[in-house]
Amino acid sequence: MAMYLTRFSYTPETWARMIENPEDRREAARSYIESVGGKLHGFWYAFGEHDGWNLWEAPDNVSMAAVALAIGAGGALSSMETTVLLEVDDTIRALEKAKSIRYRPPAA
Repeated sequence: MAMYLTRFSYTPETWARMIENPEDRREAARSYIESVGGKLHGFWYAFGEHDGWNLWEAPDNVSMAAVALAIGAGGALSSMETTVLLEVDDTIRALEKAKSIRYRPPAA
């Protein structure tokens, strides 16, 4: 299964609702990813550009995209970015394949 890192930010309205009714959102996140056969590996809040970070595992990109779309459609987030993470071995295989690609810069 592939690993994914999601960075998200809540809307001001979502923060206001959570201040009124504090809620641990880890269980909700866990249920979303498990519904597509995946696993939540971590959920953190942060200071800075993003309000929070999730580390998930999903069977494939379509499954992860489905989770991201469902969460995004809920309206609680002002932004959400998901990055597919590559294992070191996969990156090494990609580097080996890159050797055979004859790249030509534009106008060269």
